[in-house]
Amino acid sequence: MSEIETATFAGGCFWCMVRPFDEFPGIKKVLSGYTGGVVTNPTYEQVKAQWTGHTEAVKIWFDPAVVSYQQLVDLYWQQTDPTDDAGQFQDRGSNYRPIIFVNSLAQVQTAMASKAALQAREQFDQPIVTKIQVVQPFFPAEERHQQFYKKNPERFAAEEAGGREAFVKSHW
Repeated sequence: MSEIETATFAGGCFWCMVRPFDEFPGIKKVLSGYTGGVVTNPTYEQVKAQWTGHTEAVKIWFDPAVVSYQQLVDLYWQQTDPTDDAGQFQDRGSNYRPIIFVNSLAQVQTAMASKAALQAREQFDQPIVTKIQVVQPFFPAEERHQQFYKKNPERFAAEEAGGREAFVKSHW
């Protein structure tokens, strides 16, 4: 049996980042939270105010015998606009910036190669600006934000309709 690994991705509103990973084979857990900032245990309101330095993100526990980190990175690209570093879709600001957080040399190499390959495909008319950074402490979001797509399907659908869903369909 393989050991469970983790991956952390920021791709705009964490509500919209959970479902694609949650429904992917080999995923054990997806947790919404905050990372990349300077405040310990920030609240949603603090992060939204953009003074903590954190971005909304998801931490994923996965079985590498079932799903590779490369597959997770590929799925990540398909959920984001990698040419927009000022937020994602209708969600604007540094708390929605896209970042691939890496926790090993293997993840660094995979993420960098994947980003270079995406840029080389010239699929987008602007440069790929998603950052790749070393993982930082991850703080789980409040319970009301966990599994939001299941708890609040109408609000979740409205978030998806804010540009993400159309972008994904037109680019992937």
